[in-house]
Amino acid sequence: MDKIKNPYLHLHDEGYNCFACAPWNPVGLHMEFFEDGEDIVSFWEPGLNYQSWLNTLHGGIQATLLDETAGWYITRKMQTAGVTSSMNVRYRHNVPAGPGVKLEIRARLKETRRNLVVLEGSISHDGQVCTTAELTYFTFPQEKAKSDFFFCGCELEKDAQ
Repeated sequence: MDKIKNPYLHLHDEGYNCFACAPWNPVGLHMEFFEDGEDIVSFWEPGLNYQSWLNTLHGGIQATLLDETAGWYITRKMQTAGVTSSMNVRYRHNVPAGPGVKLEIRARLKETRRNLVVLEGSISHDGQVCTTAELTYFTFPQEKAKSDFFFCGCELEKDAQ
């Protein structure tokens, strides 16, 4: 499993402040991502400030975790920018929040149709899949990704040295 280098860190002064992955966002999730074979994976520890019911991770935060991990699939595996076109989330089991809780969030390819990419996502806790999603992304040609979304490629940290 190899860590993915965040390709947007150099845009701090231009306003990059993603709620999910900007490391300096004071209220953000500070997600980091790894390439695990064909999957993109993130490990995240949900603090109590992200709960809904007592010790339960808010469903909107779960959707954000899934959406962001799928977005990083587009960034790393497709080497372009994309936007979420649709997302269908299934909340199967309670996802806990609080000290010591560690979650695994995964995204993998289901199918590609021209510029639409369909992904499957999951959130697991202690080996149990708690939440799943099917996400469709509209992807952009690389020229548009570069000009409109400042995308200049995404590499693994080991390759960036």
